[in-house]
Amino acid sequence: QKAATRVREIEKADYDTLHKDYSESVDALQRAIAVLKKQAHDRPQASFAQVSNLMSLNLIPAEAKKALDLFLQTSQDPEGLEVSAPEAHGYEFQSHGVIEMLEK
Repeated sequence: QKAATRVREIEKADYDTLHKDYSESVDALQRAIAVLKKQAHDRPQASFAQVSNLMSLNLIPAEAKKALDLFLQTSQDPEGLEVSAPEAHGYEFQSHGVIEMLEK
């Protein structure tokens, strides 16, 4: 009977350890899902005002500023793709499938 009691104590300790591990994993998954859901939106494309603000930063090399300046000068022409192209997002959230998988 002592041996059986000892076996049950060992099994209970193993179960408690496993249950704690599973509980922590489920909690971590729930927090990960919450973070992903909070970020589940598309980000807008940078506007020309945002790009032109880069010109005043000292962190940007002079060559990059020249390239930005040329880009801004050519992109202000109303003809071409700017008129007919649909507005695109800078970043489209693509992890909806991951969220669905984690929720199962």
